[in-house]
This record gives sequence, structure tokens and C-alpha cells, in this order.
Amino acid sequence: MSLVAAYIVPHPPLAVPEVGRGEELKIADTLAGYREVSRRVAAHEPETILVVSPHSAYFGDWIYLGAGEGACGSFEQFGTPQVRASLVYDGEFRDALAACGEGEGLSVGCVSARAKKLDHGIMVPLYYLEECYPSDRYRAVSIGGSGVPREELLAFGRCMARTAHGLGRRTVLLVSGDLSHKLKADGPYGFDPAGPRFDEAFARVVESGDPAGFADLDPALCEDAAECGLSGFIMLAGALAEARSQDGVKFTSELLSLEGPFGVGYGVAAFERREPALSKADPLVALARATIEQYVRTRTVPVALTLPGDLPNRAGCFVSIHTASTGELRGCIGTIDPVRATLADEVIENAVSASTRDPRFPAITVPELDDLEISVDVLFPPESATVGDLDPKRYGVIVSQGFKRGLLLPDLEGVDTVREQLHIACMKAGIDPRAGFDAIDIERFEVVRHA
Repeated sequence: MSLVAAYIVPHPPLAVPEVGRGEELKIADTLAGYREVSRRVAAHEPETILVVSPHSAYFGDWIYLGAGEGACGSFEQFGTPQVRASLVYDGEFRDALAACGEGEGLSVGCVSARAKKLDHGIMVPLYYLEECYPSDRYRAVSIGGSGVPREELLAFGRCMARTAHGLGRRTVLLVSGDLSHKLKADGPYGFDPAGPRFDEAFARVVESGDPAGFADLDPALCEDAAECGLSGFIMLAGALAEARSQDGVKFTSELLSLEGPFGVGYGVAAFERREPALSKADPLVALARATIEQYVRTRTVPVALTLPGDLPNRAGCFVSIHTASTGELRGCIGTIDPVRATLADEVIENAVSASTRDPRFPAITVPELDDLEISVDVLFPPESATVGDLDPKRYGVIVSQGFKRGLLLPDLEGVDTVREQLHIACMKAGIDPRAGFDAIDIERFEVVRHA
């Protein structure tokens, strides 16, 4: 495992509805960006989240790491003490990160009592992250912005990715930072022509796909624009560069939102490991294979995909995996009815389950990936049936008795008769077939098999 994604988010306290009291609606794009980032972080299921905030302890010659076992905070200074946030720190990661930094000759460590409480630069993005990925599901490392030279910020970013890789941690980097504070004459900091120019430069770097451009921004422009997130952005650039060199992977780069109605620039950006390219074969099989390969290697999954229009938007489906060289079943998990928002999401979830969570088999390992045969069965809605309505080559069958329920797909090798089909389905459900098939409820369904 290693660094799987990085995100840039702003931190206006009024983005929290209890603080904004309606004003947050004026930055709807930013709120949508927060929620998209939250959804993506949850999809990655990180073990550790590195959070960089310029409002923690900020030093001109030191990079601060949050001390102790954790920290908490509230929005009391903004009139809402009831809105709180807390983090448990990943002490092992923090110590290894500090050691890596020291090994690079960097000034880094835990030296200030000031950051024992979470600041709003951390709490604002946490407010939205909590909706999809609560803080009890991960450990964190709190990192302060810093005024050290840019090459040192890049080196520290490389240490982030190096530490994640060395510890085998599935890690996400979350950089909190506003853009220019001088976008409007009637804003809290006034106007300077450098303000909009800085925000435009930020957008160009993100859209270029190369965050190393953050380290090349004109220092005079940055100072005149009164930005507050650049040091974290440069750390991010170093981290992504190191992650690319470790695994040979590329990262996508997306500008999710950019606005500044109050005179301060708010940008949301996402940097994700590039998904394995889907082949020109059947799109559902390609998606299932890409998911299995990505999840087995990195414990992450694809986060977005649009399927061709001739496929249903939602449907139950089963993902079946066989060992290509032997034909033996290696995993099969699915859903009778759709439980995800889209068929693509259904395939992704079932592909992960079939490859790693089928209780009949051990989880698939990396050496097996080149010897897998994968199929996806998309289910039509089931209908009530009698024994006489069944055809094991055309119809799958669902048997149920009370809370017991079992399913068998159609056209399976070695299942040639209705009796064999019902017998196996009953055994899967934990129903004794010797009681007779008249004692069970039967449904049949058709499938479209993608192989």
C-alpha cells in the first residue's frame, strides 16, 4: 500500500452551515466539491489521512507535526461551540515521517503546544468528510504549513509518500488551503491584481496534470495575492512525484470547483491514481477486471465510470471469477436486486467481494491476476414460478423458505436438469431438499451474461 490519492480543499468557516447560517449557499460549488472529495476518500478506505493546514503551527523554518495521541476542537470562536471535531493520530506514521524528514536534513517534528487543538483549517474539511468517512475509521497525521524553502517542501512531500510505502499504509493526503485573499475591493482583505492572477495560475497547474508547477509559481505573485495554502500544495507535488516513482503509476488531476464570491479564492482539486485502462471488450467485464486488479494491488477501487447507454442504469448482477488455466471457480458474489446507485457501482462492489470476500475461497492474490477468467451476469427482475416453469439453461432460480434464500445462476456446467438446479439452490440456502420442492417458494429470472 502507499499514497492512493491527494486532495486540495479550502477552509472557510462559513462553509459549515451552523456557522454560515445560509451564507454557505453562496459557495454551492465549493460545498459540492467537499462532498465529492468526501465520497472519493470513502471509496479509497484509507488507513491514514495526512492533513496539512496553514492554521496549525506555522513556522518559517520548521515543519510541524501534531503531537500526542490525538486532538479535538470546536467552532467556538465562530459562535458554534456545539460543532466539534476530533482526530486520533497515527503515531507510528508520524514518527516514521519525522525520521524520514530528519534523514533528508529537514527541520521537522513536534515542538508546539499550539496545535494540540484542531484549527478551522482542519475542522472545516473534516465536517464534510465525516458525512462519508467518519474519523473512527482512520488515523491521522496533522501537519502544519511552513515557510521553509520550496525544495524542502518538495522533499518533505516525498517523505510522505515514502513513509506510506514503507509502512504499507493505504494513505490519502488532504491539503487544506485557501487561494488568494485579495479578489475583491469590498472583500475582507481588499483587492490586488495579483489575486485573480494567482487563482488563475492555481487552476492552470491543476489542469496541466503536473502539480510540480506549484513550486514554480512566482514568489512575488504569491505574496501579493496573500495566499495561504501554497506550502501544502508544494508538499502535495512532492508526494505525488514520489508515489509515481515508487509504483510507476500516474495520477489524474481534476479541478472540481473554483470560486471566490467573498473576496477569498476557494479551490477544490483531486489527484487520483489513474485507473487501469478498460479494454475494448465487454465494458462490464472490463470494469470488473479493472476493479479486481486495482483492488488486489492497492486496496482501492475505481471511483467513476459511465457505461454505454444500452446497459441498464441499475440492476442486480453477479461477478464470477474462474482460474483460466484450470476452469475452477475462484469466487462468485452478487446481488439479486440492485442496492447501489448505478450498475457500474454494483459491478465494482461485487467484483471486490467476489475476489476477496467469498467465504468459500481465500482472497485472490497479485500472482493470480494474469490467470483469471471473469464474467458478469446482469439479472432481470425475478418472477414467481413453479417447477414446470424452469429451464436450467435459460433461467436462474431463487428458492426461499422463511428467512432462508438461495440463488443459482442459469447455464452452469454440470447443471443439466431442473432437479439438479433446485437441489443445489436449496443446499446453498440451507434448505433440506428432501422435504420436497412443493414446500419451498420458487422464483425464476433471466440474465444477460457478459463474458
